[in-house]
Amino acid sequence: MHSYTDILKLFETFFAKHEFPAHPKNLYEPCSYLLHMGGKRIRPVLCLMSHELFAELNENAWHTATAIELFHNFTLMHDDIMDKAPLRRGFTTVHVKYGLPSAILSGDVMNIFSYVHLNKINTEHIHSVIELFNKTAIEICEGQQLDMNFEQEPFVSVDDYMQMITVKTSVLLGASMKLGAMLGGATAGCSDLLFRFGQTMGLAFQMKDDYLDAYGNSDKTGKQIGGDILSNKKTYLLAKAFALANESQQEQLMNLMKRTDENKVQDTLLFFEQLSIKQTLENEIIHYTNQAFELLEKVPVISKRKVHLYELAQMLLNRES
Repeated sequence: MHSYTDILKLFETFFAKHEFPAHPKNLYEPCSYLLHMGGKRIRPVLCLMSHELFAELNENAWHTATAIELFHNFTLMHDDIMDKAPLRRGFTTVHVKYGLPSAILSGDVMNIFSYVHLNKINTEHIHSVIELFNKTAIEICEGQQLDMNFEQEPFVSVDDYMQMITVKTSVLLGASMKLGAMLGGATAGCSDLLFRFGQTMGLAFQMKDDYLDAYGNSDKTGKQIGGDILSNKKTYLLAKAFALANESQQEQLMNLMKRTDENKVQDTLLFFEQLSIKQTLENEIIHYTNQAFELLEKVPVISKRKVHLYELAQMLLNRES
C-alpha cells in the first residue's frame, strides 16, 4: 500500500505523459496552463488508493484517475468563469489570462479528453464505469446550477446548502473511490461503502474550503481572503448565520451583504463571531470527518490496508490551503 505522498508522485509521473496537441495553441495552451498550476490531486489519488485496497495498480486504474483529474479541472475552468474569479491557486485564472472564448473551449476539450482516457480502459466493468462517470458528471452540473441559483436568493437554508455541495463537490470524491474499487474487483457492498466514505469526506472538504476562505491565510490558500463574503456567495457560514440570527440580526446581516466598502469582510466576520459561527463550522467539519471514518471502518478490508486513507482524511481536515 502506498501513502498519499507516494501515490501522488506515481500519479504525477503517469499524468505527465498526457500531452495536449500543439495546435491550435490558444485552445490547448490554457489546458496545460491550468494543469501546471498544481493542486493536491485528491480525486485521482483517492481512486488509486481505493483500487489498491483490492488489487495492484494497473493501466485501468491510471487511466481512470487521469480521466477524473481532467474532468475535475474542466469543471474548475468553467467554475472560475461563472464565479468571475481572478485567481486560482495563486495564478491568474484562465479566462482572465486567455479570454473568455478560449477558456470555454479549452474547458470543453479537457472534458472530452477525460473520455479519451476512459476509452483506454480494458475491463468487463467498462459499462458500469462509464455509467457512474456520466451520472457523476450530470450531478456536478446540477450542483453548479443550484449554486448559481443561490446567487439570486438573499439567503439559503443549511439543508439546501448541504444538498448543493453534495452534488457539486462531494459526489466526485465518492465516485473516485467507487471507480477505483470497482476496477480493483471490490464487491458492490464494498464499492458503495467507499463511495459513501468519499462523499462524506467531501462534505467536510468543502466546508473546510468555506472555513479557509473566511479564516485562512491568503499566502497559503492562493486566494483572496473573504472573497466569498465580498461576493455574497452562499456558504455554510452565511446559511448558518441566517438560521441562528434573530429578526434584528437577520436585518443586520442583510445590510452587511449590501455593502461594498473595504471593511465589509472584517465586519461580517465580527458578526459571525457574535453567533459563534466559526466554532460551529469547526465542529461540523469534525462531525462529518468522524462519520467518514465510521464508514471506512465498515469496509471489510484489514485495518492496516486502510491506514493511509485515514491519514489522508486527517490531512484534509487539518490543511491550510
